[in-house]
Amino acid sequence: VVTGIFYFGREVLIPLALSGLLSFLLVPGVRNLERRKVPRAVATTIMLTLACCVMAALVWVSVAQVLNLAASLPEYKKNIQSKVSILRSDPEGSLTKARRTIEEISTEISKDAAPAGKALPRSQAPSDRPTRVLVEEAPQTTLQFMRDVVTLMILPLTVAGAVILFTFIMLLRREDLRDRLIRLVGHGQLTVTTEVFEEAASRVSRYLRVQLIVNVSYGVPVGIALWALGIPNAVLWGLLAIALRFIPYIGAWIAAAMPIAIAFAISDSWTLVLWTVSVFLVLEIISNNIVEPWIYGASTGMSAIAVIVAAIFWTWLWGAIGLLLAIPLTVCLVVMGRHVPQFAFLSIMLGDQPVLPLHDRLYQRLLARDQEEAVELAETYVSEFGLAALYEDVLIPVLALAERDRHGDVLSEDRQRFVFSSMRSLIEELPDRTE
Repeated sequence: VVTGIFYFGREVLIPLALSGLLSFLLVPGVRNLERRKVPRAVATTIMLTLACCVMAALVWVSVAQVLNLAASLPEYKKNIQSKVSILRSDPEGSLTKARRTIEEISTEISKDAAPAGKALPRSQAPSDRPTRVLVEEAPQTTLQFMRDVVTLMILPLTVAGAVILFTFIMLLRREDLRDRLIRLVGHGQLTVTTEVFEEAASRVSRYLRVQLIVNVSYGVPVGIALWALGIPNAVLWGLLAIALRFIPYIGAWIAAAMPIAIAFAISDSWTLVLWTVSVFLVLEIISNNIVEPWIYGASTGMSAIAVIVAAIFWTWLWGAIGLLLAIPLTVCLVVMGRHVPQFAFLSIMLGDQPVLPLHDRLYQRLLARDQEEAVELAETYVSEFGLAALYEDVLIPVLALAERDRHGDVLSEDRQRFVFSSMRSLIEELPDRTE
């Protein structure tokens, strides 16, 4: 039912979700202005106007760069044709063989699809060929062109206006909206509801701010490197890298596709293409393994598989906007699962924290006859807390669990022998392993 509401109500819910996302970004700025004795309405107007100006400037720069690129595309036609001809020139090349195979398969399919039966004699065949008719549309007038442009822009402009209006109201009346939500979902449980709202707002706001910093630290070097390589419209590709990297996993490579294609078009050799691919590979490795762990610190609380599942689910539900909102919306669900027992399954399935205590995990590994992982778990715990803590907090509870199952007749003789012999080996060998 909830999924159906999200799907069929997406025309209203998407602007609301985008407004909430923008509000999380702007609330710290509004609060800072309020601390300086600026009235809330004025502070909200200033921050919202500043955000609109920044987005309008980015759109203007992007459109100018796209128009510049479109004007210069005919210059790259000869390079593209020469590269394609080189790929086709080898009669034994992989592309030529693949194309030939596809053509042969298509010919066989067309033969099989031909109607069975005898062909008509030439004397009985229709002598008149069908008349070829060519329908040409009348040239489009200026008025019709303007009407089509306005019709195409009505929906995005309407959504943008709704997002701006909703954001202004959310920032201006944020305490009132918070109180109404508490009354709606958490009346009588003010402590839990307040913790949910505070943690969700904190995590989402921090995620957006930090993600913006990470994306800028990625997009600016992309633009500089592409400019140094001589790729046209490097500013545009840097801006796209900043914006598209908000999309989990695939955003950076969507941003990389066009510069790589441009390098393929403008270069006489493959060197520029390889350098362009290398720029994105190196920056992606640095960003994923150095910049993000250093800047993020505390994570959003989601596991890696939860990020992928959330991206697929919200994209299916809301399209491209859903992919953009996937992480913030799922973070809110995970936080709700941590504090509301009825939604605990969300935190268990999507969160990044261990859901079983270590003694349960180690006992389960022994039941599964996986002594190697059990030893690895024990060694990790010893390196962090010490050998005495392992005996007291982990191994004794494991023995208690095994004894309970033995008395309950749920532990077979064979499995019982393996568990106790593995525990004996672990206790005897672990001091030597950790010295």
